[in-house]
Amino acid sequence: MQAIMETIFDVVYLTTVITIGILMIKKSKGNAQYRLFGIMAVILGLGDSFHLIPRALALCTTGLENYTVALGIGKFITSITMTIFYILLYYVWRLRYKVEDKQGLTISVYALAILRIVLCLMPQNAWISIESPLSWGIYRNIPFAAMGIIVIMLFYQSTKKATDKPFQYMWLTIVLSFAFYIPVVLFANTIPIIGALMIPKTCAYVWSVLIGYNEMKRLKQSRKN
Repeated sequence: MQAIMETIFDVVYLTTVITIGILMIKKSKGNAQYRLFGIMAVILGLGDSFHLIPRALALCTTGLENYTVALGIGKFITSITMTIFYILLYYVWRLRYKVEDKQGLTISVYALAILRIVLCLMPQNAWISIESPLSWGIYRNIPFAAMGIIVIMLFYQSTKKATDKPFQYMWLTIVLSFAFYIPVVLFANTIPIIGALMIPKTCAYVWSVLIGYNEMKRLKQSRKN
């Protein structure tokens, strides 16, 4: 039952975010903010597919233990694409609120992203081993969490200041994604049921994507009227 339900969820999720991303790219009509949002959604979906597709195959066939290499490589790729996702979300913030300076902030975001990627590349992560160390799972997620905190604060402050109702919960979607993700990093290896938190974490990312898509549709509709 778990295999069927989780596979259905993953197919719906990947199809949804990639489709929304492609639609946003096609319908952005020169609007850099929504084109970037679409690219962000596609990268999110494609990146997650490297991990979720092998996981679905494993659950529906011979089990996770027989797909260790594929799952490890997929997890590594997802770690990199999620880092890119947050860089793009940072630029969505800059475009939406017309931020033209803050070079120090941009350098900080890139420095954290590079540090995260370098840590992901270290062999000590043992991506393709069943016994991947928890310590390195924590190390590589420290700069990732720092990026998340920066983006959370930027959207929270900017939406309040600009009274930006369409994006007022963007910060919350990121908070929720990390709130569900951190326990998985810390405890999923010893308490497997904790891994189920990846489902609400995924839903939080879908919410993020829908915020941008719905706002693009609303603006198009208002122009028609």
